[in-house]
Formats: sequence, C-alpha cells, structure tokens
Amino acid sequence: MFESRGRYDDEDFAPLVPKTYDLPDLPWSLAGKLERTSIAVTHLDARLAASGLAAGWQSRCDMVEATRALILDGHFVDIGDVVLHDAGMDVRSPTHELTRAAAALRARRMALARKAPWPLSIDGLSALRGLTLPSGLAKPLGKGMGAQADYEPDHDDEDPLAGHFAEIDAILARTSKTLAGETPLPKRRSHLVYDPEIDEAENEDLWLDVVKRTEQWPAIAAAAITWDAWTALGMYPRQPWLGLIMAGSILRARGLTTHLLPLVSGYKASRYRLQGGEGGVEKVEAFARIVDEAVSQGEKDLQRLILARETMMRRAKDCRSNSRLPQLIDLFLSRPLVSVAIASKLIGVTPKAVDLMLAQLGGALPRELTGRRRYRAWGIV
Repeated sequence: MFESRGRYDDEDFAPLVPKTYDLPDLPWSLAGKLERTSIAVTHLDARLAASGLAAGWQSRCDMVEATRALILDGHFVDIGDVVLHDAGMDVRSPTHELTRAAAALRARRMALARKAPWPLSIDGLSALRGLTLPSGLAKPLGKGMGAQADYEPDHDDEDPLAGHFAEIDAILARTSKTLAGETPLPKRRSHLVYDPEIDEAENEDLWLDVVKRTEQWPAIAAAAITWDAWTALGMYPRQPWLGLIMAGSILRARGLTTHLLPLVSGYKASRYRLQGGEGGVEKVEAFARIVDEAVSQGEKDLQRLILARETMMRRAKDCRSNSRLPQLIDLFLSRPLVSVAIASKLIGVTPKAVDLMLAQLGGALPRELTGRRRYRAWGIV
C-alpha cells in the first residue's frame, strides 16, 4: 500500500544556509565625496572642542532632534513642553507624543553617555529601547538636569563582553525559575500591537551582522548601509528615531566625531525620501547629503551660540563674584527655551532674582519666544 523508497533525494538533506543581508558593491568613485563629508564632520567636531560650548550645543541638539524625530513620524510636540518635561516642571499631564519625545531624548543621551561601541550591541539596543537598564545603572533614567546625561559610565565598559555574559546569566536564572514553577510564563504579545510575522531577534542578528561586516568600510559608507539595512529590516517601527541614532553612533564609534550629529535635521533639510528603487551608490550619496546638511545645521547653531555668549558675557564681566548671572547665561546656552520658572528652579534663586538678572542683560537678552505676559520664555534662535 505504501511505496518504499530505497534512497533519499538530495533536496531532503539540503544544507541550511544562514540568512544574511546582502551588501551592495560600491565603486571607488565614491571615495572623494565621502572624504569631503568626513573632513566636514571632523572640522565641526574640532570647532566644538575649541569653542567650549560642546556640552550646551549637544544638549540643545538632543532636545531639538527629539521633537523633529516625531515630526518626521507625523506627530507634533512643542519644544517648550519637552524642555519643561525634562526639567520636571510639566504644566499638564504628558501626552503620548510628549512621552515618545522624552524617550527619544533619553535614548540620545544614553547613547552619548556610554562608550562608542556600546549602542551597537544587544545590550545597547535593549537599553536604548527602554526594555532594560544598562548594567551597573543604579537609578532609573528620568528627567535630565544635566547637559549630557543622567548617569556616568560604569566600570564594566572596559570589557565589552561583560554585558553579554550578564545577560546570559540573567536568562539562565529566569529559565531555572520558570522550570521550577516559581514564575509564571509571560503572556504572548497582542497581535493588535505587534506583527506576529516579524521576528525581532532575527532582525537584530541580521543588523548586527551588517555592522560587523562593514567594520572596515569608510565611516560614512558604513553608516549609510547600516541605516539602509535598519530601514529595510523594519527595525522597531514603534521607535523610528533609533535608526538615525544608530547611524550617528556608528560615526562616533569609527572615531569620526565625539558627538551625536543632528541627522534628523539633516534628513529633513536634504529632502531625501526612499522610493524603493535606489541602488547602493544612490543610498550612500543620499546619506552623505544628510550628513552634510547635519553639519551645516550644527555649524549654524554653534555660531549663534558663540555670538550670544560673547554678547551676554560683556554684560556679566562687571557683576559681583557671587552673582548667578553666569549660571543664567550657561542655561541659555544649554536650552532651546528658558522661562523664569525654569531658571528659578535650575539655578536655585527666586523668580524675582531671575527678573532682575534678565533686566541686567538688557539688549543682550535672547529673543522672547512667547510674546505673552503670563508665560514668557526666551531662547537663542
């Protein structure tokens, strides 16, 4: 009744080929364009280091990037709400959009506070998404009061494998408890929110493999291809801002810059949008234009900060040694928007003292942004 088979076909034992992401072949003709872009990034980094405004520039850049990242995703968040939320002074209950902007701001600060290769790892991806805290972090990441980040890198950054070993130990411990019946099995994720056809773990492995295979590429080309792979794999569609943060982290990991460039602003200014038929050369050239626009935006913002600092410091040179006016000037240089309430809380003086310092600045006072009496705010624009 059943036909017996004396031998097996070759396809029954076909070898399993691991899934990989195909990398494009790039011609040497791109070298000149990539070199010019790399030099521009290096010059901006050198100007930031020489100006003494790197921390303030990065703080302003992070807040602006967090709001523009949501604009590209179709949501609008007022920069004033982001500044107030970051200072812990919300005037109303945070909206869903504001919470997402705060998550983007926290991810940028976290990626910048740790050593450069850390974001390009499983531990880094998990922490930047907000699923886990970085190893050694004692307090939760919340509203940042500093210009750079809310925590300092810990000692285990010296060993890049320490985070992976700690994660493996945690998984083994949870598995042992589950098998022993001590903890219930986690519920399956809702298909109304998450696509069951998307394997996030597999996509993470594929993307990290692209990062590893492009280690010897020029920094701009490597960042362009890894960002394209991030988009093609559909990595974390609920957190679209992470893609350009990863691209900026690659530029930082390759030693091209020590800061996170405003790539979202560059992407918005370059007007580059994926059409689906671009080749590898077109994608790298388009990303190079994005970096050029980001550098241009960064240089303009730095020049505004330098001029504003020189103007305000002329007013502060004759102030008393115990005056808080220099701290108010530093606050203007590190925030896109400053109100009397924010200055009073962060500097530690009364609102009346802030009003007196604003009057002391006179014509050097930054531009008023609100034009209202009950709520007034100033910023360097």
